Amino acid sequence: MKAVDIYTDGACSGNPGPGGWGAILKSGEHEKEIWGGEPQTTNNRMELLAVIRALEQLKRETTVRVHTDSQYVQKGISEWIHGWKARGWITAGKTAVKNSDLWRALDEIAAQHKIEWLWVKGHAGHAENERADALARRGVEIARR
Repeated sequence: MKAVDIYTDGACSGNPGPGGWGAILKSGEHEKEIWGGEPQTTNNRMELLAVIRALEQLKRETTVRVHTDSQYVQKGISEWIHGWKARGWITAGKTAVKNSDLWRALDEIAAQHKIEWLWVKGHAGHAENERADALARRGVEIARR
């Protein structure tokens, strides 16, 4: 089975405000675009939801490379989450982890796959990242309706 590359992005008009998420899943010649939005949310929630919704598309254990321009997502899932879980979803600063509902959902679904978390510089001409951004902005427009 070929690895699946997932490119994700989140967007928000105001923070909080109407938000959108977008993702592209690619495996060999196959490609799928997904997107959605929420009327009142934050950029970080949309970044997380983009990855969660993309991983939900996978029907069996898969080797995945997730490409995100969000250091919040990349560092959160790769580094910070271990401490949060050990402290009962409390940060090192002794406050509740923001978006813990989505972090828990991401942790649960990510455990079903072999994932490499890759950070890409946003708005730097990376073709799939730009496309994911356009999908996220489409989600913002849906949320505004």
